[in-house]
Formats: sequence, C-alpha cells, structure tokens
Amino acid sequence: MENLSTMAAPGSALWALVLATLGSTAGQPLGGESVCTARPLAKYSITFSGKWSQTAFPKQYPLFRPPAQWSSLLGAAHSSDYSMWRKNEYVSNGLRDFAERGEAWALMKEIEAAGEKLQSVHTVFSAPAVPTGTGQTSAELEVEPRHSLVSFIVRIVPSPDWFVGVDSIDLCEGGRWKEQVALDLYPHDAGTDSGFTFSSPNFATIPQDTVTEITSSSPSHPANSFYYPRLKSLPPIARVTLVRLRQSPRAFVPPALDLTSRGNEIADSLSGPETPLDCEFSLWSSWGLCRGPCGKVGTKSRTRYVRVQPANNGTPCPELEEEAECAPDNCV
Repeated sequence: MENLSTMAAPGSALWALVLATLGSTAGQPLGGESVCTARPLAKYSITFSGKWSQTAFPKQYPLFRPPAQWSSLLGAAHSSDYSMWRKNEYVSNGLRDFAERGEAWALMKEIEAAGEKLQSVHTVFSAPAVPTGTGQTSAELEVEPRHSLVSFIVRIVPSPDWFVGVDSIDLCEGGRWKEQVALDLYPHDAGTDSGFTFSSPNFATIPQDTVTEITSSSPSHPANSFYYPRLKSLPPIARVTLVRLRQSPRAFVPPALDLTSRGNEIADSLSGPETPLDCEFSLWSSWGLCRGPCGKVGTKSRTRYVRVQPANNGTPCPELEEEAECAPDNCV
C-alpha cells in the first residue's frame, strides 16, 4: 500500500499540471489570437478617402446619372465572435441590401442582434456619404480590450453589388493601442449580383456566390469596368486612416488635406496614378459592294468602330476604314 500511495503522489501532480495547462489554454482566444491588455478604452478618428478618379480608373468612369460617388460608411467595433463580411464567405441579407442598394436598416438590425445575443459588438459608427469619387468623410469610434476589432463597409456608387471595406482589423497590439493605421482599399464583389459594369441592371446571382476581390484581370471579361489587362494589379480605389485620439474628440483637428473649392473633393493629384486605357474596337464589318466602271479595277471597303476611346497614353485606335481592289459587281 505504501508503494501505491507513493506512486499516486506524482500522478496527482501530473494531472494537476495537465488541468492547469488546459485551463490556461481555454482562457485564450481561438485561432491563435493575442490577448489585448491595453487600457480599458481608446478613441479613434477614422477618415475614408476616395481615390476613384477618372485618371486612375478611366474605363466606363461614371460621369452622370449618377456620377461616381460613395455611400455612407457603416462600421462596428467588435470581438472575434462577430464578422460583418469576410472574403470567400457569403454575405448576410443585411450586407447584401447595403452593397446592392445602400440600404442600411437590415444590416443595422443584424449588428444590433449580434451585440445583444453574443455581446460581440461594442459600438456602431457611421460617416456621411461622399458625393464624388475622390472625396473624403470621417467619424469617431471607441474600442476596448474585448472589442478591439474594427470592420466597415462603403458601397461603390453606381455598381451592381461592389464595395470597399475592412474586415476585423485589430487596433490593439498586446498591451498597447496602435497610434495610427492606414490601409489601401480595393473593390470587392458581394456575390449577390452578376452585373459586369457600373451601370449594369439588376441581375441576381443564383445561387449566391461568396465575396471576392475584383482585380485588373478578374472577372476576366473585357466588359468588366475594372478590367485592365495591361496592369498587374489595380491602383487602390480608396484609403482609410485610423488615428488614436489623445485628447477630447471635440478638440481633435484632423490633418489638413489639399481640398479644392468643391467641398470635400480631393485634388486629382492625390487620387492615384494615371492608368493607361487602350483603345477597344469592333471586328471588321463585311466587305461592301465593289464599285467602279466595267472593265476596270474597282474598290470595295469595310469599316469598324471604336468601343472605348484610349486614355492616359493607352494604345491609340487603328484605322477604322479599309479599302481593297476588286472586280466591279453588276456593272453595265
């Protein structure tokens, strides 16, 4: 019996060590996430800057009905239990309504429900719409250690279901809040409408697809408004900057931007590089009738037309009419 009790002691100690290890592991966030131990609260300004200019994105650039612009910005500070949108995953009904029509009511209800049931949402924030492609808008938000992630969405207007945004960026880094975060933003497709162009009519995607990033070569269709086969990647269409507020939000003065006299529109030099747009043209038409006097060589012609005019030193358009010699038809 003495031997059994002697053996039980180290066994108990081993089990205690295993349980302690499991307990400490259970207290960690899933997926290898770090634990935020920063101060209880932090406030940030968020500034959204559109870079959607005709110089950077010349193809099918919307000039009227409606012109290029951005919807209001809608976002949330949340924990890892909540996801507003995620690449390669299906969007919710609320986000679909926002991406397709800019209607925020259903998405707000979904965020509110997540906050009540899972207590995964700390704050909801929004910023006004931007009436131009190269404008800016801003808001303020609050985060705390358990809700240190920020997500938001802004709809591209006009578009079928395209948007830009951020998915769960963490403003906490171990024991401190990040002072500033700046990210370039690129267009995404919500996977609910199959339109190729900014002004495409409604054409529901059935079955619904997942969120995908739109690139210069995907979707690989010449009709796509973002199709630039000469580019390895699209220039950023927008940029977001989050700056930690160290004083009263009312006293915070955001960095001055070079604004034009048109309100919140940013000077075009800040909106991105010049993107070359090559001429796009149709196939040749059929040859016309051969014309000319009998017994002599006649001429026939065919034509083609320009689909897209070149821009920003893109490949110029070729000749649109061609003639060839022929034997006259039905001459008298």
